[in-house]
Amino acid sequence: MMVIDSQAVKNTCNASVETKGFCANIATNGIKRHLAVDTLGFPFFSHCTKANVSDDQGLIEMLSNNIDYFKFKPVNIPKITILVDNGYQPKQLEEQLKTVYPQIMNKIRFKLSPKPSPEQKQPSGKTGFVPVQTRWIIERTNSWMERCKSLVKNFERTLAHATTKINLCFVRLMLQRLATG
Repeated sequence: MMVIDSQAVKNTCNASVETKGFCANIATNGIKRHLAVDTLGFPFFSHCTKANVSDDQGLIEMLSNNIDYFKFKPVNIPKITILVDNGYQPKQLEEQLKTVYPQIMNKIRFKLSPKPSPEQKQPSGKTGFVPVQTRWIIERTNSWMERCKSLVKNFERTLAHATTKINLCFVRLMLQRLATG
């Protein structure tokens, strides 16, 4: 299983004009980090875009950049389930990904993460926001990234440098886990 989400991050004065975008959903002027992680929260892929790029478009770009991963996946292995939140449109994603790689839907499937209804919340006495267990995988990964002080905001001049900085953060994290394991 692969869990995918995006995170909007504010720019600093160092960021170039080419990387600046405005995310209207959370009123942030900066970049958007698109991240695909496994069930342990370790990354498959990362990709940075301007903040005004939609979640769907950022996901398409991220998977297109890493299309070889799916091309070389044997067909006899079960499909990879990609868990996305309600900000994504799976039907539109499928159509756009088929233009990039026509056989991709033989190898992956999208699944929307469950969102508890008021009727489901009522027996446990909960109201308002209730965390969804499978979504916390990606949220925990985002918090791991924020432990790297240089990732709290976007300090980089290019989107490629911002993506590289994310990858370096995870290399460091995995090396720490190996050293203590």
